[in-house]
Amino acid sequence: MLRDKNLIPLSHQHQRALALCVRIDRAQPILEADLEEWQREMEQLFEQEIDLHFMAEEEVIFPTAERFPELIPLVEELKSDHTELRETFSRARSRRLAAENLAAFAEQLSVHIRKEERQLFERMQSLLSSEELADLGRSLEAGLKAAAHSCALPGEATRLRAQKDVPVKNH
Repeated sequence: MLRDKNLIPLSHQHQRALALCVRIDRAQPILEADLEEWQREMEQLFEQEIDLHFMAEEEVIFPTAERFPELIPLVEELKSDHTELRETFSRARSRRLAAENLAAFAEQLSVHIRKEERQLFERMQSLLSSEELADLGRSLEAGLKAAAHSCALPGEATRLRAQKDVPVKNH
């Protein structure tokens, strides 16, 4: 289903978070020497977008979704995910995240985003009227306006690299 324009700001933030997940996955195994740079990038993403993103979902999206009994279990699961992900971001901010935990973090964040996109957002788009979605969009805009609209570039250690053992095709 095409994403409703009122949910697109959240979807764009999801894309940026998924990009981090892909880079973490492709960088495995993470070298201890690079761990601080990965944690710094996680901290920056959380401070610039994810913190406000989670709050917007918790204050706007989730209460709206909870009006529908069928979505309550999913919303409860997503709230629990937020709690666990915040803890991981906190460990990264205080540089207490182990290299082996980065892959698990990337998987957890990726699964969480896909639940929101493929289950919550899809179902909400079919349950809410155009007017309700527009109201939701206005509330989201207000909640997300403080999010940084900058492009944080990865550091040398966290850049996306070509996958190992993948032959390069010449065109």
